[in-house]
Amino acid sequence: MRLGATNLAGVLLAASLCASAAVAQRSDVHYLQSADLPPGAVGSVQLLRGGPLPGYFQPVEIQAPPGVRVSLATPSGFTEPVEAPVVVGLLIGRVYRIKITDIPGEPNIGLEVFPTIELVNRLYPPPGYEARFPVPVQFAIDDLETAISGQLVTRVVYLEDPLNALPVAETPETQRYFEVHPQDDPLEAADRLGRPMAIARVGSRQPDADGPDAAFLYGAPPWLAIPRCYCTPVEQLNPIREGRDIPRTPITPAFPAGIDPQGR
Repeated sequence: MRLGATNLAGVLLAASLCASAAVAQRSDVHYLQSADLPPGAVGSVQLLRGGPLPGYFQPVEIQAPPGVRVSLATPSGFTEPVEAPVVVGLLIGRVYRIKITDIPGEPNIGLEVFPTIELVNRLYPPPGYEARFPVPVQFAIDDLETAISGQLVTRVVYLEDPLNALPVAETPETQRYFEVHPQDDPLEAADRLGRPMAIARVGSRQPDADGPDAAFLYGAPPWLAIPRCYCTPVEQLNPIREGRDIPRTPITPAFPAGIDPQGR
């Protein structure tokens, strides 16, 4: 399991994925949830806790190597591919299938990978600035090539506890990560280190020859298209503290008319 981190609004977002190397001592706490559960199981339980989670579109930035293109699922198939990074609003507890193409490397020419993203929690930025602080979900070249080889990679993204944050300089293009022992649960490890936000799974599963059906697309839940924020890190971190008014990014619906935006 690898663990990566990105500094957002004074906090760290880190991701953990399935591989090798020990991380921390196991506790005696019994966890009812694990990253091995079917996609959607963890997020649906989170919704039962109540609070401002149902119907909230959490901005997510899908990151990938330069040149890689991303498509999102709709009820009729996948959207036209666009180059990563891509920022979209995703519902808590739903499972989103995406398509990744143009993977770099001669052996990968023409190959496609179909990861899933499951949000299990949300951030709480200042009202109107939600789009400025997306949760980063990164698919590194190692992740994609591991999936192409027939293996499954599970990446758990979490909000790091600021009291235990690693004193390491961050760059917007790189997400720090570490690897969790195969016998350890990455969701449990993320829970010890902070607050789990999302579970990304990337494997070798492909749609049927007739095209992706509703089961493969997990029902193609609605999502929102969000313009990517190109403000500097200082503008991201200090808009309120410095008394400056950064224009709020509009959020545009990207699902067909008639679909319930609450995801029901």
